[in-house]
Amino acid sequence: MVQLEQIKIYLLDMDGTFYLGNRIFDWSYSFLDKLAEQNKDFYFLTNNSSNSRERYVEKLARMGLKVTPDKVITSGEAATIHLNSRKPGARVYLAGTPALEKEFADAGFVLTDERPDFVVIGFDTTLTYEKLWKVCDFVRDGVEYIATHPDYNCPIEGGYMPDIGGIIAFVKACTGREPDKIIGKPYHYIVDAVMEKLGVDKSQVAMVGDRLYTDIAMGANSGITSILVLSGETALKDLEGSSVQPDYIFDHLGKIAEAIS
Repeated sequence: MVQLEQIKIYLLDMDGTFYLGNRIFDWSYSFLDKLAEQNKDFYFLTNNSSNSRERYVEKLARMGLKVTPDKVITSGEAATIHLNSRKPGARVYLAGTPALEKEFADAGFVLTDERPDFVVIGFDTTLTYEKLWKVCDFVRDGVEYIATHPDYNCPIEGGYMPDIGGIIAFVKACTGREPDKIIGKPYHYIVDAVMEKLGVDKSQVAMVGDRLYTDIAMGANSGITSILVLSGETALKDLEGSSVQPDYIFDHLGKIAEAIS
């Protein structure tokens, strides 16, 4: 197991790990201060491909933390890195929000509904029946099919809203096909994209999150250190009998700061 002293970059889940609702945990600031003191770095890692990095920067600023857009890595950005490593400038049929369309266009892809090299679906809050129809036609025709992440629900204030998992289920019901690749947590492709973007070795990177089946499972699937914090969804009792086990467990980010002092 990699020792915490070796970790140079922390990938941070957001809600339940760094903040809860619209309030940043007090201990999150002490964690960032400790990283700065030790010349270590952090990035926020999110499966949500419906919003731009700038939107997250704005949300964090409203809560009192100023960061630059490069500090946020979404499953949408990871999808562009993955596809650019395979076929730069590819033709893509994309079912996504305007923010995700901009992400792909800025990455050099040709967005088209004619002869695409890839079909990509994201968490599309602007979804229409026409988009679903075209996705199914291309998937049925054998075009390589990529999903940005697998989540069924997206947590929001007061509950949940349906996420991309429902779209994946719709496409499977109509075509019989699952995505050829799913980029986001818990799959390793998002970590591969991070490694390519940052140019670091996996032994220097840790994922910190509050969910066993996404954050911690991704650590196991990608070969990076996983750190579970108990400030969000997961409780200690949830680890009993679970096939997914973290490398480290802390009550919250502040306790990690104490451990690496």
